[in-house]
Amino acid sequence: MKAYKDYTKEELLVELEKLNKQYKKYQNKHLELNMARGKPCKEQLNLSMGMMDVLNSNVDLNCEDGTDCRNYGVLGGIDECKRLLGDIIEVDKNNIIIYGNSSLNIMYDCISRSMTHGVLGSTPWAKLDKVKWLCPVPGYDRHFAITEWFGIEMINIPMDNNGPDMDMVEKLVSEDESIKGIWCVPKYSNPDGTTYSDAVVKRFAALKPKAKDFRIYWDNAYSVHHLYPDNQDFLLEILDECAKAGNPDIVYKFTSTSKISFPGSGIAALAASKDNIASIKKQLSFQTIGFDKVNQLRHVKFFKNLDGIKKQMARHAEILRPKFELVEAILEQELKGLDIATWTKPHGGYFISLDTLPNCAKCVISMCKDAGVILTPAGSTYPYHNDPNDSNIRIAPSYPVLSEIETASKILVISIKICSIEKYLNL
Repeated sequence: MKAYKDYTKEELLVELEKLNKQYKKYQNKHLELNMARGKPCKEQLNLSMGMMDVLNSNVDLNCEDGTDCRNYGVLGGIDECKRLLGDIIEVDKNNIIIYGNSSLNIMYDCISRSMTHGVLGSTPWAKLDKVKWLCPVPGYDRHFAITEWFGIEMINIPMDNNGPDMDMVEKLVSEDESIKGIWCVPKYSNPDGTTYSDAVVKRFAALKPKAKDFRIYWDNAYSVHHLYPDNQDFLLEILDECAKAGNPDIVYKFTSTSKISFPGSGIAALAASKDNIASIKKQLSFQTIGFDKVNQLRHVKFFKNLDGIKKQMARHAEILRPKFELVEAILEQELKGLDIATWTKPHGGYFISLDTLPNCAKCVISMCKDAGVILTPAGSTYPYHNDPNDSNIRIAPSYPVLSEIETASKILVISIKICSIEKYLNL
């Protein structure tokens, strides 16, 4: 296949006319397709329906230490649940606090608490003249929304196949005391599916930030979300590496069962050092008497242990894998050789990241919308919704059925082709 840049003007015009006819046919179908968010589909949610049956009025609702899960108390979560989530993210149960259903809520609370009360005795951030944050890009839009909400200045950090640009990270945090944190999705990252290399994890653990209250927000959302159980990415455990490097307090690690059980009613957790956990629990005691222990017990009784989690995730993979492979096959078939787009082929997670030619992403997403396909808005994978190259598009194949994914992907590639040709023609 010849690259569009090698076409003559006349050849491009002929190709554009053909593509516009194809696009118009899709427009006339008045479709309503959505690949904007990484939502589990109905079939995935059905995998956890047995969880609704493990507890009833005849079941003993005491946890293993005898605590009645129906009552107040147990601020940090019941031991068996801490052990289950600790096994998922490879940390000891004593380094975990179990919260409600949302890890994003925990991250928000951590920043809010830092703004009002500081971090381990430091000056509350709200009393500082400036607070800055490092943001690997492309990244997770909801992370960026939190820091933007609190008025924190965000700094782009480029990503490659190993993770964030650590030369840039190390330089910035060592020189600027106003930099208080960095967002990280270290395994099957959102949106590009990258897993941080061993070298990157070790460099994170060995950071020497000028700010003593700097924290790595390690959102390990996809730790067990493999598309290929026999070809999994491996990620070094960050708390262990930080302890080895003499930096035990530098990281907060987050996880949840949001895409393991039910996104709206799972359980979430924070893992951190002994001192961080003690400080956070002290402040948390003013916020709540305890989270939903009945739901914690429900998860433990349903999954039982890490082996139960692994079996569940293998079933998820069976549903998700054909969807990802279908998108990748269509992109490969329709775009390979044209030199107008590149895309990732992740081993896990929930997204495919696609880059168009510069200044084409907004055009492509707008065309898709006009043909009935909703994608994440252009720029969303960058702070302030500002993609400096206007090129990144996040594709979320999890929710639609295969026939919808096929149609949406074909509309996407037609839109990419049209916008690319128009760019070359300066239309």
